[in-house]
Amino acid sequence: MDPIQIIALMLGAAWASGINLYAAVLVLGYLGVTGDIFLPPELQILTNPLVLGAAALMYVIEFFADKIPGVDSGWDLIHTFIRIPAGAVLAAGMAQGLDISQGAEFAALLVGGGIAATSHAAKTGSRMLINASPEPVSNWSASIAEDIAVVGGLWASLQYPWVFVIALVLFLLLVAWLLPRIWGALKRAFRALRNFVRGRSAAGPNSENADDSRVDILHALYQDSSEKDK
Repeated sequence: MDPIQIIALMLGAAWASGINLYAAVLVLGYLGVTGDIFLPPELQILTNPLVLGAAALMYVIEFFADKIPGVDSGWDLIHTFIRIPAGAVLAAGMAQGLDISQGAEFAALLVGGGIAATSHAAKTGSRMLINASPEPVSNWSASIAEDIAVVGGLWASLQYPWVFVIALVLFLLLVAWLLPRIWGALKRAFRALRNFVRGRSAAGPNSENADDSRVDILHALYQDSSEKDK
């Protein structure tokens, strides 16, 4: 592959990991198996049937979890500790195809982690805002659009690398512009999660008021988000 293709695919792998890591692994592994791309030694493991099988299983689980209001946000919060490191590792591994120094590979690790964190924050924050809507159609539409974007983005990074790089820059600028709203949604999510845990501890796991307390906390999260959008 040309250096620009490797760079675009490196950035694309990090960006896609922040949105749907399992779909990204499946696409990269499939492209490696079919010979459409040459994966560097560090990423050859993506073509392993066990890795592809595990990624497919987790993708199916995420496919359904990602479409249930509330569950999708909890899933995203948990995957904060998975998608970002994985995006950094995939970016660093892809950078090996450029035959660069260890310092440059570490720089790719940092850039990949930053891009994965940005796309993950954009997805998580936007889902918080979408969940303020009482109907589930928007969740399904957003989830399917994200899956299509991951596959299409990785394909574009391979076939039209310059177009993908320009689109990625525009995406980063858009996220920077929307950062205040995204950050507000994330703060409400972590505050609700903290209150959820505190409410459970205070009420007791067997208390009759425990379930009502948790429902009130989650309801307040989405009610606050709706009021801020008015």
